Amino acid sequence: MIETNLNGKTPDIAEENKEKMRQLFPEVFTEGKIDFEKLQQILGDYIETSNERYNFTWNGKARALRLSQTPSLGTLRSCKEESKDWDTTQNLYIEGDNLEVLKLLQKSYHSKVKMIYIDPPYNTGKDFVYPDNFTDSIENYKAITGQVDAEGKNISSNSETSGRYHTDWLNMMYPRLRLARNLLTDDGVIFISIDDNEVDNLKKICNEVFGEDNYIGEFIKQSKVGGGSDTKFIVKEHEYCVLYAKSVNMTQEMFVKHDEEYLKRYKEKDENGRYFWDTFARPGLQNPITYDIMAPDGTIITNGWIRSKERFEKEYKEGTTRIFKKDNGEWSVQFKQYLNNNGKKPRSMTMDFGGSIEGKNDINNIFKNDKVFSYPKSVKYLSALLSTIKDKDSIILDFFSGSATTAHAVMQLNAEDGGNRKFIMVQLPEPTDEKSEAYKAGYKNICEIGKERIRRAGEKIKEEKGLEAQNLDIGFKVLKLDSSNIRKWQPDYKHLESSLADYVDNYVADRTEPDVVYEIMLKLGLDLTYPVDEHMIANKKVYLIGYGMLIICLDHEITTDIAHGILELVKKLAPESTTKVVFKDNGFKTDSNKTNIKEILKCGGIAEFITL
Repeated sequence: MIETNLNGKTPDIAEENKEKMRQLFPEVFTEGKIDFEKLQQILGDYIETSNERYNFTWNGKARALRLSQTPSLGTLRSCKEESKDWDTTQNLYIEGDNLEVLKLLQKSYHSKVKMIYIDPPYNTGKDFVYPDNFTDSIENYKAITGQVDAEGKNISSNSETSGRYHTDWLNMMYPRLRLARNLLTDDGVIFISIDDNEVDNLKKICNEVFGEDNYIGEFIKQSKVGGGSDTKFIVKEHEYCVLYAKSVNMTQEMFVKHDEEYLKRYKEKDENGRYFWDTFARPGLQNPITYDIMAPDGTIITNGWIRSKERFEKEYKEGTTRIFKKDNGEWSVQFKQYLNNNGKKPRSMTMDFGGSIEGKNDINNIFKNDKVFSYPKSVKYLSALLSTIKDKDSIILDFFSGSATTAHAVMQLNAEDGGNRKFIMVQLPEPTDEKSEAYKAGYKNICEIGKERIRRAGEKIKEEKGLEAQNLDIGFKVLKLDSSNIRKWQPDYKHLESSLADYVDNYVADRTEPDVVYEIMLKLGLDLTYPVDEHMIANKKVYLIGYGMLIICLDHEITTDIAHGILELVKKLAPESTTKVVFKDNGFKTDSNKTNIKEILKCGGIAEFITL
């Protein structure tokens, strides 16, 4: 049996990376430290020693890197009253600073997210960019969102007069992208919307985080139509969507759905599917394949062809290539161009994206007020991106969620193609301006807009689709970032005896048992959508997670009867994986009591005994 003690910290990413290095190069470690001279000798020619090497850097980069590796002392607290279909949904809506949230998700969702889409601040001078706090990110988060006395730390825009215009934006994006990469599956991809202000810098940091070999390309999206008469030079009507893979060699081919106009040409059908007769000649190719083809009347046809002579002869015999006399008497060589049932390849400029007008209409259709949220992306746009991913049973993450267009698009696409995609939305509860339409409508922060949109959009989709959508998941669990439920040891040494008495219960004062349960799930790396059921064993409440993979008892008095009851419950449930149990450490009244319970569980086949 494994015995573990949980604390309030997330995994130490720097320490984990060091352990990976130890596995690869054990000889470079001396007294727990890396000997870089030895490492250089081992890597040989792969080390760049020139002072004038290619490099992208800025003021604060090293600190931003450390920030991404610093463990979080936060947790996610459950908020059932603001959720929808709490007991059954597989979707998550998380309120909080996305840097801290991404740290908290590292264990539960490591290599599990198939697609990330983000629409981060474009750094236009009006966007919200706040300074991350290296010493205490949770307190910083509470201050800027008005949960505690802000002490002058207000949400503000990142103006060009700040002197650190690009630097502040890079320092915000860099650690978040590093953490996001860890969450992607090996064949996963990330789409990032951006405009001219930071597209070059974005690609540079993505080349570093994801590797320039994993750059797939970028879509050029029309963002507005008309206007611009007051522009001095060029009216900018487009923005970009940059696309990177975690590992381009493992990423699946991308397709989008055929539109009706495209399908019209595929008028004929045989046992292999729909097709049309396409021309075999390709004289405009850079390297055409040139040879003679004899027509039935002996006419020699010479051209640049799309396929080799051997392949032509084979397909001519099979009947999938023909020599056809046109109405004007000329011979034409044609082949059957079959419809690709997967769809067509997405085009960087011709993909039918929705613009800002469609985004406003989407908002207006939900709230009957298109001014509730400014510049939302359209459902059409997000659906187009989502549909490039073949896996219909995947996790989609958006950690700059805004008005939750991504969640809306996930539900809409699931309703259309029968998919079972799950979403994780992450959004800072940025306060709305008191003069704004959103505030007047009762939405005090952006998260309130996002959650309400998901509620209304889900019901609207179900109503429109009827029986087709009766099993559609339109729910979401709301979780909110906060400091750990486990209290820090901060005694008052002048009154040590009373401090010790206060710390008999090691939880923060206002926290509930469900809060602690979700923190345990996070620390152990369990999916946060797993069902959490309550049972009574020996008159004590026990939490059952994932149908028996984890059992938690947080009672103040743990007895051997609870241990025996847990074993009976595990035997009855017969979970697919081994069971872990968690107890509050000060629930054991004596060391012998703890030892007896541990032995009972060990003999019953419990895999791990955890205390906190």
